[in-house]
Formats: sequence, C-alpha cells, structure tokens
Amino acid sequence: MGGHRFYTKSNTVEKIWHEILHDDFLTRPRLSRIFYQKKFFNYPPQIFNTLFGLGLFESIRILGSYFRWHIFPYHHPTTFEQWVTNAFGKRLFQTFFESYTEKVWGISCSELSAEWAQQRIRELSIKTILQKLVIKSKRHITTLIEEFKYPRLGPGMMWETAAEIVSNQGGEITLESDVVAILRKGLTVQSLNVRIGNESITANGDYFISSMPITELIKKMDPPPPENVLDAASKLKHRDFLTVCLIVDHPDLFPDNWIYIHEPEVKVARIQNYKNWSSDMVPDSSRTSLGLEYFCNQGDDLWLMDDFSLIALASKELEQIGLIKEGQVLDGCVHRVANAYPIYDSTYAENLKVVRDFCDQLINFRTVGRNGLHRYNNQDHSMLTALYATRMLVLGEEHDLWSINAEQEYLEEKSTPKH
Repeated sequence: MGGHRFYTKSNTVEKIWHEILHDDFLTRPRLSRIFYQKKFFNYPPQIFNTLFGLGLFESIRILGSYFRWHIFPYHHPTTFEQWVTNAFGKRLFQTFFESYTEKVWGISCSELSAEWAQQRIRELSIKTILQKLVIKSKRHITTLIEEFKYPRLGPGMMWETAAEIVSNQGGEITLESDVVAILRKGLTVQSLNVRIGNESITANGDYFISSMPITELIKKMDPPPPENVLDAASKLKHRDFLTVCLIVDHPDLFPDNWIYIHEPEVKVARIQNYKNWSSDMVPDSSRTSLGLEYFCNQGDDLWLMDDFSLIALASKELEQIGLIKEGQVLDGCVHRVANAYPIYDSTYAENLKVVRDFCDQLINFRTVGRNGLHRYNNQDHSMLTALYATRMLVLGEEHDLWSINAEQEYLEEKSTPKH
C-alpha cells in the first residue's frame, strides 16, 4: 500500500513489469520534497536550496557542524544517528533527520542501526552533493530520481493483472485465507494447514515459498524450531502504519508525488498526492486525493483510533501545517497495514542471523520479500528474491537471497555520456 515508484536496474524485473502492463505502465515525473517550518526543501537535499531555505545564520551553523564532524567523525558508526552525523554533521541531522526518523520508527535514532542508513541513504552526504555540482558540468546524468514508471491505476493494477495471467494459465490463487501451521518432517516441509473462512484444508506441495513476516513463520512451524530460534524470532520487531485517504475540494494543492512532513508538532509523517502519481487515480479533476501516512504500532493509541477520529485528525493536521484551508476536506477513509516495516534496532542483526541459519537449512522452503527476509528491500529487490528462490528450488541454483539488496549494485542514478 502507499506510493511505490517502479524503478530498477534489473533488466529481468523491468521486462516482467512491461510484459504485464504494456501501455498501462506510465512514465511519470518525480518530485518529492521535505516540508519543514512551512517551507519546501528538495529531497534528496540540494545544498543551495537547503541553505537558502534555512537562512544565513542557520546555514553557517550547519556548515560549521559538517566540517567539525568531517574532521572528527565517529570512527565506527553503529547507529543511525552516528552514521548521518558523519555524512551531514550533527546540526543538519537534528534539523532534517532526527524528528522524522523517530516519527517513522518509534525509537530513538541512537537505537536504530546504522545498517538502515547504509542501505537506504547510500553514499549521500554534503560532500557528494557538492561533487555532483562539478560532475553535472562535465557530463549529462540521466537519473531515475527525476522520473519513474507507474501503473496507470496504481500498484494494485500490476498485481491484479498478474493474478489474471496466472488464473488464465490454470494457476490457482486463494485469497482471504490464513496459514495456520507449516507441517514439516525434519528439514522438509510437507504441507500447510490453511484456514479459509470456517473451513480448514491441507495444502500439499513439492516446494514452498513464503513472504509472510518471518516472526510469524517461525511461530507456525510444526514441530517448532529449537528454543533459541523461537527466542530470536520473538525479538525481531515490525513497525506498522495506516493511511488516512482524504478527498480535498481543491484541484492542485502541490506538485509533488509525495512530501515528507518534518514538522515535529504533527503526527503525520508523509503525504501522498495520488493525482500526481497518475491522473486516472482521481476521477474528479476538480478535486485532490491525499494519503496521509501515520506510523504506529499495533495496539497503540493511533492504531486503535476509530476511522472517524483519524479522518478528523488528518484534516486538522493538514490545516495546522497550512496545506489546506478549513472545510476543504469532503470525505475520507482509513487503511491499516500491519508489519509494514522491519525494524533495524540494535539487536536485530544477531537475532536475524539465528533465524536465518535455521531457515537456510530447510530443503524445499524459502522465505522472500521484505517480510520474509526481515529486510527493508525495495519492491524490485523483493521480486528478485522470489525469482531467485524459485530457481534455487526448481533448478538447483545457488543464491544468497539475504544479500540481494546489500550486495547488488543498485543506485538511483544512471550515468550516460553527454551527446
């Protein structure tokens, strides 16, 4: 759920996307910015835009902080706070990263692993931003940050069309069902106990691929894994989120596909503008459809808040930060997503290793995707893990599914000679 750009450096994934959607796979311009102190800042940060928006005095403090941490950095950064401070300086970390990141993850930046920053922010820093100013004058850079592919009716269109293709070729897809138990003999999975409504069935198979949360998977193994595996899995955590979708009586609120809300006084973290993803997603061009994303934990106050109250909260916060005027929200609905993001806390790596070692021993069973690997993959990486898992099981190939995101060359930028 939510706004997902379709971009990839994998020719295999790109080919599949186009084969499924053909002309319904659009090329869209990309704009996403940070909204802070009622101003828009480019994201990824651009040095002059950021410094101009923050003002001369604050810019001097940020540059001074950057040079201080560039000269005397954390030598072995292990936390998100330390990693970003090394890249941008403490002042810019506190301005642009700290409140938003803690809003998303629900834990302190000093508890969040540096691995998440290494995986998602890559080599971005003030130094690399300055270097790009020089590089751009020497060669033309075509960047996937500036445009991306997108299904005409949103991401669901891709998977609904894929489901039709599978069904038309004789495959069977069972929805609204729950895997109650994964029955195994030794290291071989033999069948699944599946509940469909009030009915319980046994699903047999030669090979099994799972994208359910790995924490849930371990609990459903029958017989259960060793105690240390159960204990490690219980310590792996997820962050949940919900989207409040609002219909706003305004044709064009802002040009961005989405914006990051760094205002600490509101709870909303990100706002999707669906019309700017694809105009066909909003049937009435005189209105705007927004998706306000709130990060939470199952059982907390936000998660348990009723839909009417959440719509009222989202409407109020839009007014509070100045993006709409009072009375412009016409209607809304709420969609909750459990286990949306694997949390990279300080103990996740050691616990995941224990679980991974157990799962890798299974002969005819593989876990894939963001939840199956407890890894914050992009969707093309998640698809690659499923493709490689299939090849491992059916063709006997060897692949390390757990390192696809970390090891594979993957940048949001392609360089081409200037013509």
